Amino acid sequence: MSCNRARGALYGLAIGDALGMPTQMLSRERIASRYGRLSGFEPAPPDHPIAAGQPAGTVTDDTEQAVLLGRLLLRGPIDPRELAGALVAWEATMAERGSLDLLGPSTRRAVAAVLAGEDPERTGRYGDTNGAAMRIAPVGIAVRGERLVDEVVAASSVTHNTGIALAGAAAVAAVVSAGIDGASFADALPLALAAARTAARRGYWVAGADVAARIEWAAGLVSGLPPDEAMDRIYTLVGTSLATQESVPAAFAVLAAVPRDPWRASLLAASLGGDCDTIAAMAGAMGGATSGTEAFPAGAIAVIDDQGFELGRLADDLYQIRGS
Repeated sequence: MSCNRARGALYGLAIGDALGMPTQMLSRERIASRYGRLSGFEPAPPDHPIAAGQPAGTVTDDTEQAVLLGRLLLRGPIDPRELAGALVAWEATMAERGSLDLLGPSTRRAVAAVLAGEDPERTGRYGDTNGAAMRIAPVGIAVRGERLVDEVVAASSVTHNTGIALAGAAAVAAVVSAGIDGASFADALPLALAAARTAARRGYWVAGADVAARIEWAAGLVSGLPPDEAMDRIYTLVGTSLATQESVPAAFAVLAAVPRDPWRASLLAASLGGDCDTIAAMAGAMGGATSGTEAFPAGAIAVIDDQGFELGRLADDLYQIRGS
């Protein structure tokens, strides 16, 4: 079961990401008018601001950076300069492919500072967006227990060394890690809140709402509501921007609305609008870790496999180092 749930985390991340690829950065109203109720992968419209022309099922930077981080983890403890260099090289290949899905604002600023010779302990001091949380699932697969927050910080601080960003990444990683140990999403939620509170005391302080408090509030906000009404509340009250304190609670709220159906949760998240590819990726990763690969259609997994990331092998290898 555990190895299957490790695979579920990475496949769920990629599936959510690909579902949200054509809808990212669009309004909820525009998504509804163009696609109605999402039921599967869709191509990006030709006028899309980021993903124009991308075929249905294509993943974005969320999956690619998670794979990058996962492969680095297999080589040993994360070295901040190595991670920064890998992100620069990744962005260059994306640009060569003509993609506009490049480094986010926090990561770009931090990587430039590392390359300019600044101390990696300081380069992430302004990083408060959701880049760390979007790619953190491999850490949740590879690490368990008391080491988890330390490893989240090690994998994130070069680009996102603020209490807000680290809290969001720790919350997502905690659900993934607990899910692989057999927890349901409901069982994992208190562990996520505890990890977020611990991580919030790490890194640099920046102004912003408390991530753990907003996760708990957002999950309660949708309790017992029909999914469409829950999504309306998430969009209007929780928020769907790149801000960690919006997008991470939004991902938790989507799963709270449909906690035992990560495929449906991913579809709903991808329909939210705003940074909905990242919200769907986080929801998919957490849902996959707490439900396993069987929670997603075999056809959806096949679409991801066709892109050559070998997520099953990567998940298995990360799971093998989990107890080390």
